[in-house]
Amino acid sequence: MTALNRVPSLMVRAGTASALTLAAVGGSVVIPGVASDASAATPATKALQVAASKKGSPYAWGASGPRRFDCSGLTLYSYKAAGKKLPRTAAQQYNTTRHISASNRRAGDLVFFHSGSNVYHVGIYAGQGKIWHAPRTGDVVRLQKIWTKSVWYGRVS
Repeated sequence: MTALNRVPSLMVRAGTASALTLAAVGGSVVIPGVASDASAATPATKALQVAASKKGSPYAWGASGPRRFDCSGLTLYSYKAAGKKLPRTAAQQYNTTRHISASNRRAGDLVFFHSGSNVYHVGIYAGQGKIWHAPRTGDVVRLQKIWTKSVWYGRVS
């Protein structure tokens, strides 16, 4: 299944000629935060898709879904839907993931924001320097560019 089949409105935005050209040459359309069919079977990709599906859900401190989330509640919920267990808080999640370098990060990895050795926020890496996360009270789950270099990365195994 192509991205055009999954997102019908994309044909309208891309134009029929563009969509037909893409199909004829075997091209694909890249949608930030959504994985291709080839990698759809991995837990990380599934977790990323679940997080993206929660776009617009309101932030609520201590909430872990399915309608409201805090940051670690969103990652916990997303990975649980992908068949993986995570502990409740961002710091606990950091302590249970395999730590990786920024150069080895992949879509679906966790991004931990820290001040010194204190982890205070977590999101799911979507690629292109962006994360899906539940930012703060009064905000909603959204895709956002990583705004600081004070981050660590972790891979759920």
